[in-house]
Amino acid sequence: MKPSKWHAAVRPAGQIRQSQVVTMFGPGAMLDLTDHAVIVAGLDHWTGYKEYPIHEERLAAKVKALLDVPSIEFYAPPADKDDPTAAITGITAWLFPEWFVAQYEERNPATGARSRPLVYRLDLSRGQLYQRDKKPYKVVPVRFVQACLRGHVSDIDWRVFVHGREDKCQRSLWMDERGTSGDLTEITIRCECKKDRQLSVATKMNDVPLGHCNGPRPWLGNFSREKCGGGDPGAKAQINRLLVRSASNAYFAQTLSVISIPEPGGALRQAVDSVWVDFLQYAESKADVVRERKKQKVSAALEGLSDDEAWKDVERRKSGGAPSMRGIREVELETLLSSPDQVGEDQPDGLFYARTIPIPKGEPWLTGKLAKVVKVHRLREVIAQVGFTRFEAAVADINGELALEVERAALSLNQSWVPAVENRGEGVFIGFAAPAIEAWLGRKAVKARGERLVAGFDSWKALHPGVTANFPGLPYVLLHSLSHLLITAVALECGYAASSIRERIYVGDSGYGILLYTASSDAEGTLGGLVQAADRIDQYLRDAIELGRLCANDPVCAQHQPDNRQEERFLLGAACHGCLLLAESSCERRNDFLDRTLVVPTVDSDSAAFFAEPE
Repeated sequence: MKPSKWHAAVRPAGQIRQSQVVTMFGPGAMLDLTDHAVIVAGLDHWTGYKEYPIHEERLAAKVKALLDVPSIEFYAPPADKDDPTAAITGITAWLFPEWFVAQYEERNPATGARSRPLVYRLDLSRGQLYQRDKKPYKVVPVRFVQACLRGHVSDIDWRVFVHGREDKCQRSLWMDERGTSGDLTEITIRCECKKDRQLSVATKMNDVPLGHCNGPRPWLGNFSREKCGGGDPGAKAQINRLLVRSASNAYFAQTLSVISIPEPGGALRQAVDSVWVDFLQYAESKADVVRERKKQKVSAALEGLSDDEAWKDVERRKSGGAPSMRGIREVELETLLSSPDQVGEDQPDGLFYARTIPIPKGEPWLTGKLAKVVKVHRLREVIAQVGFTRFEAAVADINGELALEVERAALSLNQSWVPAVENRGEGVFIGFAAPAIEAWLGRKAVKARGERLVAGFDSWKALHPGVTANFPGLPYVLLHSLSHLLITAVALECGYAASSIRERIYVGDSGYGILLYTASSDAEGTLGGLVQAADRIDQYLRDAIELGRLCANDPVCAQHQPDNRQEERFLLGAACHGCLLLAESSCERRNDFLDRTLVVPTVDSDSAAFFAEPE
């Protein structure tokens, strides 16, 4: 698409990390650069991305099913090249919004309000506003836009907001601001015809002050638009809502991630995986596979496999076949729990290598509770973005999968690929004994606490009628809470900041477990400090229990009830920033579904804890 005049030849200068593109600043995200406010363009407008392919078969199968497409490819966000003679690569960003506030102000002595001109882009000359004094004044993009729950976003028609649709007044608009808080009640949009309207009115949904959404998708191109409601003829257009461009609820990337872990009996797939991107993806026949095997790297990877076996797997991949459609985390948990002493090969370019170590003994409070401890020396995590939402995040379920019915905004007009990032790192896996957790679930106090947590979840769900998720279950809340305590305990000694350690909670028919890991695209992912924590996991569990026993905000924190409608912290039990809440980069559930009452005895309850207090 040829950019329209307002997008034009301006190429905003700015840099973000590849991982940030997938998780924070993907297509449709709004951000402020040094000299411009922009919206990141859709994938159709990215250039040079084919230089960075990523292959992950299990993830591809899930994304295909989620997006309902016949095939899908993964590519890392393209990096811009510093070489001025090279072909342009990188991510396009359109200028957005189109309304601006001039850096010229008038003061009202009576009210103390400062007034600044609110102008449309066509009223500017070379990006500046000329006032009555004939002087040029710089402008900054207006902070406010309108958006809907389906991800559509556009400029507010400020003239209609002030005058209504019937009045065609074209006189100058001003933004009057009182005070310094930036509160919407202190901001008024005023016309020189004497009409004005307080901005806080735009938040009153019953009056539909911003009208209904007509489906604008500026990230996909200047004139891209769809019916707000999709292909469902009975669906109504959403009501436009006021949105602050830089607010935390302006963009929630929808991502899926997998750990590239070898499945039982998956040696063939793992071998082909290791040389697929660079070599075998171009093979069109068995003869091509034979020819590629003459290369040292391919020969080493496929050692022990016949040409027929290798070609059969290549054929399956090219036809879009998937090895299985089991849950993303089901495969990972089964492999970690049922694996022999060693999984994978200890090779510099290997995708996964882990060793099982003996379970700690001699601690009465741990007896019968652990099933396995695994040192994960090497792992690869692949994260792919499949869409995004605004206002409310759509979080993956406890199996790491997104619901098919969740509405998500499109990343491109042609969904043939999605952006992904490949991270490598290390970790430690702790498997928990199923009989111990099942016995804990049968206790009367645990059932009573569970009823409170479910009641809180039901109260939260009543406030979010579009949510279809179910309560994740008490075992998940238990392990999730313990995971947060462990991250804090381990971070004190392992060499990583707590915000660099991430969690992966496993709850399913196969068993229960926690994977703490660090993964990044740079060398920090392989420092070795975290994997060594497995050798002292009993001590770290003891430290975690001690951290959870008493919070700086007790007894208020310990006595919090999830179904308390006055506090409206419906998804939390005994949990606050003084004990369980972590940086959101570490938590897979955005700091929801936490309750240390289920983990350790607290000042308010000692009968629902999974762990007795260590002696």
